[in-house]
Amino acid sequence: MQTTTRAVTGQYAASNPLNLQPARSLYQELLVEHPGVRAQERARRFLDDQLQAVGDMTADLPEAPEGLEAWVLENNARVGAQYQDYLAARKAGAPRRYFGSKAHALYFLRGVAPTKLVDGAWLYGTLAHWDDLRYRAAIQIYLEELGDGQPDKNHVVLYRKLLASHGCEDFSQLSDEHYVQGAIQLALAHNADHYLPEVLGFNLGYEQLPLHLLITSYELNELGIDPYYFTLHVTVDNAGTGHARKALQAVHDAMPAEGRAAFYQRVVQGYLLNELGAGTTSVIAGFDLEQAVIEVLAEKSTVGRYVHSDYCRIGGRSVSDWLCDPAQIPDFLRVMQEQGWIKRHEDPVKSRFWRLIQGERAEMFGVFTAYEQQLIHDWIAGDFVHSGARNQAAAERVAVLPRREVSFRARQRQQERLCPALEAEQGMAANASKAQASDFDRDEVALEQRLASQPSRAAAMALLVEQLSPARHHSRAGLLATRLFVSLLD
Repeated sequence: MQTTTRAVTGQYAASNPLNLQPARSLYQELLVEHPGVRAQERARRFLDDQLQAVGDMTADLPEAPEGLEAWVLENNARVGAQYQDYLAARKAGAPRRYFGSKAHALYFLRGVAPTKLVDGAWLYGTLAHWDDLRYRAAIQIYLEELGDGQPDKNHVVLYRKLLASHGCEDFSQLSDEHYVQGAIQLALAHNADHYLPEVLGFNLGYEQLPLHLLITSYELNELGIDPYYFTLHVTVDNAGTGHARKALQAVHDAMPAEGRAAFYQRVVQGYLLNELGAGTTSVIAGFDLEQAVIEVLAEKSTVGRYVHSDYCRIGGRSVSDWLCDPAQIPDFLRVMQEQGWIKRHEDPVKSRFWRLIQGERAEMFGVFTAYEQQLIHDWIAGDFVHSGARNQAAAERVAVLPRREVSFRARQRQQERLCPALEAEQGMAANASKAQASDFDRDEVALEQRLASQPSRAAAMALLVEQLSPARHHSRAGLLATRLFVSLLD
């Protein structure tokens, strides 16, 4: 087997001519409680197309499965050394490698959302074989992706909260390429019986510790964004006792006595599926701040063209006139700069346009989401984000402003010092809410009643498996079902 760079770099994101099925529509068809027969058939065709697309690629996996353990350890050591080099460079004054601004980081969070919101899905099909020890390692990985039913550890719950906290919930404008990985994962989830080696190979690749995960966690924290979703993956994917090790064990446990070479070749093909679609580094590299601002304003223009009065004229034209054609947005921004409405590369508060969006008596309050505001803010600020504050401080002989926000962890420590009793109060409130059932608990109550009526442990487990699907596990009933499944599994 020929070797090359590690297969989870996403370097083939824009060059997959065999993606014959629209990934986004398949993603939506599969991310439901009970995908229909047509969706299942379409998923298998989609997987076959993707496997054909990776057919000529090469992987850095060893020639035989016996070499996988050494490969895992070597990969972990290499990534660790690269990360230490990164930290040394940052300490020596190097800029952030991935995110030029907070807006860039939020753009990334949105761009990978379709993948992150089905985190772990590819292993769902192994749950039906809960009583077969050959698949116990794979099942344990899936349950841990679900946080063992704890909402503060469930990966999808965490990512949904992360998106919501920064106004990034709407990613409907993402291209089909952004849905390829998620569609692959969901297709594997619902077809494990036909693609078991590919499931395990995909899992083997996905659960290895990548350098981009470490750097992303570090830089998100610097920008004041909670990195916990990403740091959690750093810890659970460790090569010692974590998912990287369990993924290796899952391959060995499922390896048949006959046909080992053919099985392993399919594992390799599944591993290579990590290459397809938009990945971390390609999403980050695709960021164009000015274009992102133009797209936001163009989208807002579909409504904004009807609600502005004619008394305000910019460049001799009314705002409604500017907004009547989204193609005019770049010229509109240029004219606003020429006439002083926008002062690029200065503190945004000096720009009249920004004060209309945020500030006392802001006329456009509520028009833009937190994410959209961050895009506009960072575009106006431009070079000021890095050098303007320092130069201004020197000229005015005042203290130099910090070059970056207070990190998320530092801010969290400050809050804990200010509110030492907050955690205890939250615990008391949670216990009080559990003591009384309400209309909000109907799904959980219904699940408990259905579970109590099951004639056997096997029937109970089958009922719970339905609730642990990629579409359900992050709901309150799904979280309860996960906790019950874990207890019955043991």
